[in-house]
Amino acid sequence: MNLHGVFPPIPTPFKDDAIDTAALRRNIEKWMATKLSGLLLLGSNGEAPLVDQDDAERLIHAAREVVPRNRTFIVGAGEESTRVTIAAVRRAAAAGADVVLVRTPSYFKSQMTTEVFVRHFIAVADASPVPVLPYNVPGLTGVKLAAEAVARLASHPNIPGVKDSSGDLAQIADLVTLTPRGFDVLVGSAPTLYASLCVGAVGGIVAVACVVPDLVVAMYDLAAAGRHEEALALQRRITPLARSVTATYGVAGLKAALDLAGYEGGPPRLPLLPAPPQVVDIIRAQYEALRT
Repeated sequence: MNLHGVFPPIPTPFKDDAIDTAALRRNIEKWMATKLSGLLLLGSNGEAPLVDQDDAERLIHAAREVVPRNRTFIVGAGEESTRVTIAAVRRAAAAGADVVLVRTPSYFKSQMTTEVFVRHFIAVADASPVPVLPYNVPGLTGVKLAAEAVARLASHPNIPGVKDSSGDLAQIADLVTLTPRGFDVLVGSAPTLYASLCVGAVGGIVAVACVVPDLVVAMYDLAAAGRHEEALALQRRITPLARSVTATYGVAGLKAALDLAGYEGGPPRLPLLPAPPQVVDIIRAQYEALRT
């Protein structure tokens, strides 16, 4: 299992609001022809909250058929209760996941303390057949998994790392500083990917890698080789599109970008709506700027 490098959090293709596993396989085959280290299925950009249990298992089985065994196959499996999360993690592992990504519970926000998170993730990791990555995504959940909590979790043998999508460089630096060597910190914010690598992150699970995987891998490789001026220049080029396919236009923007890039994006699942024409035009200009 390798958690170093670049992983795209791939969208879920839908046709007439039903999952389209054929399109999923075709997209994955294209991504796996690049130098990506693996991929994430059923993350936030995979519209995981809009996918039911049966659909999730079908998607995992379909993806596993085309993800090579030498690439890391990560599957999102977080739920609100510890009990239901454990069941989801076990199903994902049985369907072929190498690693599971488990978001923080968040519905009862005022009660989501460090102690609650530590107990939750330890219970999940104890029960999981595969390694568990805690997932901090405060922009969507409204709660924060503090670096101090991750430091306590880092000693668990079945928790090899963490994904942090806060975009907070100080948080990333704290995660690296407070956890032992060999504990892998991955980031979920492409605009801060280069800077995060500079403070010790080992990789990124970033949406823009779905659209321009070769460029994101090139930036990672430049940073790893110490060619910082070139890596920073590439970061600056990628950032406008990276913002559009995440914080600015969300899943609809990412799927529109995939359509422009020759993948099968298609519409989001209801209640999400497709990107309007004016947004597609903005994304097209940003994408074409990266191709020149």
